[in-house]
Amino acid sequence: MDAQIVFKLMITLRRLGQHEHWTRPQLETHQAESLRRLREHAYAHSPFYRKFHKGLTDRPLSELPVLTKAMLMEHFDEVVTDPAIRLERVREFAARNAEDRLYLDRYRVSATSGSSGQPGFFLFNEPEFLTVIASFARGQEWSGATVSLLRRRKMATVASVSPWHISSQVSAIVQSWWTPSIRVAASEPLERIVQRLNEWQPHILIAYASMARILAEEQLAGRLRIHPQKTFTSSEVLTDETRRRVQAAWGDEPYNQYGATETADIAAEHHHCRRMHLFEDLVLTEVVDEHYRPMLPGVYGAKLLVTTLFSRTQPLIRYEINDSVRLATAPCDSHLPFAVIEGIQGRAEDALLLPSQTGDRVAIQPLIFNRIMDILPVSGWQVIQDADDGLTVLVSGVRDGLLDTTVEDQLAREIAAHGARVPRITVQRVPVIPKTSSGKAPLIKARRPVWP
Repeated sequence: MDAQIVFKLMITLRRLGQHEHWTRPQLETHQAESLRRLREHAYAHSPFYRKFHKGLTDRPLSELPVLTKAMLMEHFDEVVTDPAIRLERVREFAARNAEDRLYLDRYRVSATSGSSGQPGFFLFNEPEFLTVIASFARGQEWSGATVSLLRRRKMATVASVSPWHISSQVSAIVQSWWTPSIRVAASEPLERIVQRLNEWQPHILIAYASMARILAEEQLAGRLRIHPQKTFTSSEVLTDETRRRVQAAWGDEPYNQYGATETADIAAEHHHCRRMHLFEDLVLTEVVDEHYRPMLPGVYGAKLLVTTLFSRTQPLIRYEINDSVRLATAPCDSHLPFAVIEGIQGRAEDALLLPSQTGDRVAIQPLIFNRIMDILPVSGWQVIQDADDGLTVLVSGVRDGLLDTTVEDQLAREIAAHGARVPRITVQRVPVIPKTSSGKAPLIKARRPVWP
């Protein structure tokens, strides 16, 4: 990592650390001023926002229209604030696999996977990307793993190795003498992943939540022999059983981080309370229902609306993310001024839409399956919605004489209790839970229409 970038990163981290000692009124003053500057910049430099917010430039954030990914990509050239940026050229740049270069020599390009329907491209200039890196580093600092130039820590990440994945780019930038890193494709065969980790012996392990559970099982079986000081999970719902298995393998629960390509990290767990706090000095987060109405703390929303206070190249104001989260009803007794996320159900795309008992369709959230499957004597599981709305339940590592009919009956009762007609449920025992091309082993695979 370039020494100048290191210096700037440490300054950014120090500044964010000062925010953590603010009072709540101080935080709210910062949010209001940062939002004012963001909106002024967008109205001055983005043709899209001048039209999108026409007649609303003096209205509060809650009265502004919602920006979807489809809308953002359709109007990409008008959203960005540098007229030299063009979506067609960005796509060509990505297609050339030029991950070691900057677009127009000044912008880092990241891309979403398109799991919610279509991919999106997101650009950051140097100050913005320093904030992105600092948001990831803050999550590690909150675990007690303080970022220091005097302490050498080996890091291993088991996730996507796509050069356009935001965490891949962060890993490439922070690679240095004091943070030697490897990034292992989660899609590789498990034996190869175990071999590479055994050879590397990381002090810090970062993985998809599903992969963390798989690796914990490998450690408990004696095939994986590493001793990370800290483990971090992201990108998927972290279940209670995964927490328990990771703790059994390495002596402590994993620290969960919540983020997105569009925003970098949004929230992370703090070691003082082991609760997940929002990075409210960087991102404004609104928990809303399907109609964008605000949800009270203690109730799961259908979506998040995020406003990135540090974005200037590609401003995001009330940008829609299809994640279902719940804010805590009571403040945390830690010193942090930030609100707390009490639960994450997963993306809206992960919910199973099953025929209801009244003839419509009802959403069965992943959390409903987690409550049943996570306490069963299995090492892994996955629920797949079939074309006929039936469910195939894959289980691996079954022990203690668990019967397939026990799984089927418990799921049937829970599904019926949530207003859906009980579908065909078939349990299949498999050696391992299959992974996607990116290496995730999702707990839920919902059937969705294919985009044209």
